[in-house]
Amino acid sequence: MHGESAYGLWTLVILNSGIFIFFAFSFTKPQTKTDWRSFGAFSAFIIALFTEMYGFPLTIYFLSGWLAERYPGIDFLSHENGHLLHTLLGFEGDPHWDPLHIASNVLIVLGFFLLASAWNVLHKAQQTRSLATTGWYARCRHPQYIAFILIMFGFLLQWPTIPTLVMFPILVRVYVRLAKREERMALEEFGDVYRRYMDFTPAWFPKFNVNKTIST
Repeated sequence: MHGESAYGLWTLVILNSGIFIFFAFSFTKPQTKTDWRSFGAFSAFIIALFTEMYGFPLTIYFLSGWLAERYPGIDFLSHENGHLLHTLLGFEGDPHWDPLHIASNVLIVLGFFLLASAWNVLHKAQQTRSLATTGWYARCRHPQYIAFILIMFGFLLQWPTIPTLVMFPILVRVYVRLAKREERMALEEFGDVYRRYMDFTPAWFPKFNVNKTIST
């Protein structure tokens, strides 16, 4: 697509946003208000991402003067050159095969795998009004939010934009606040059982030696 604009493709914006939002929805199946808030925040990030990827390149227009001076002769309105980190870091060849893009794909796949695994355990626990302590919940207390963060960070590696770079730390803060709110609710409902769970299960950095169980 070199030599012509790769933007204004609003069908691709809608299609790609719909696919990833549908995947997230099918894995999470939001039920509570907290579920919908976390899902909504993720959906907003995805829409902003694909709007710049295929719709309107706000970041490229904003940086156009600097980019034209620093990289003369490069057509930043082609899709390949829209991968700004690929150009800024001096990678050559197809940007879809550079180390950042490969790492991005790995993080996105791992994020969706974690999301599916974590929410399956969480929703089973919600149905029985019990505490989720198995699967990834035996390794960390907030795997569902870690999954959303991994997916968003993965997309940032392959297609960073000003809106998504601004949104990312805000959404991380939103997820941290939601996690703290959920923990307050869990302490009210499960009391000492949840306190014991907190004692040996880290909040955000999973442990991989799981040799304790908790009685509910």
